[in-house]
Amino acid sequence: MADDKVSREEMKEKPMSFMTLVVLTGLIGGIIFACLAYLAYIFSFTEIPPRVILEPWALGDWKKGWLGTVIAIILIGVISIVAALLYYVTLRRFNNIWAGIAYGIVLFLLVFFVLNPIFPGIRPFNKIDLNTIVTSICLYVLFGLFVGYTISYEENEINSSKKEKEVTSQ
Repeated sequence: MADDKVSREEMKEKPMSFMTLVVLTGLIGGIIFACLAYLAYIFSFTEIPPRVILEPWALGDWKKGWLGTVIAIILIGVISIVAALLYYVTLRRFNNIWAGIAYGIVLFLLVFFVLNPIFPGIRPFNKIDLNTIVTSICLYVLFGLFVGYTISYEENEINSSKKEKEVTSQ
């Protein structure tokens, strides 16, 4: 009977580490929002396809087909891990939606103003149509909100459980 109890305790899943959650949040958020951006491109809400990220580095016409789109979406997911880690380092203690929204706006400004010359598929900001700008801002804000709220919520939960343990141990 004692062996049965030990084996059940060993079989319990260990909770995911906070850093693993941050990495998965970035990856999944990047893939989801890159897919949403692709749908926005298909339905002509934006003139910028996700595969624009491949233009500076990849040669050949394959990047303009379905393979280029799939690889671009995965690459955006991987790059989004870096964005999630950056949020973790800088803003995780802010437990409100405004930090995530602001983070999304900062990412939008970074891509469309600072990194714009790297991507030949993205026209200068003053020549981009209004639908593309509004759609892109919305997607970046939603990405920032998703990443920010997920990370900040988990940080708040960890801090709350630590405080509860301190209170109960006293």
